[in-house]
Amino acid sequence: MQITNISEAKASLSHLIKTIQETNEPIIIGKAGEPVAILSAYKKETSPRQLGGSWEGKVKISKGFDNLDKEISDSFYNSPLFPEKT
Repeated sequence: MQITNISEAKASLSHLIKTIQETNEPIIIGKAGEPVAILSAYKKETSPRQLGGSWEGKVKISKGFDNLDKEISDSFYNSPLFPEKT
């Protein structure tokens, strides 16, 4: 695994990227002799995305779920925004 410092990485980033693409080996970037980052190749996801989740097949929505209750509808649409104080 190749190690380089930040200033060298800034000066030769395109060369480092080309090296990573050719060798598929990551490069460690250091500052003051200490590793601070890893520059590595991007791996494109090739598997199809999984649909659904942990609740799939466990939840059932009732037939009347989308039916709007008239009392709730009236109180929402036909009432004043700020009722008068009595």
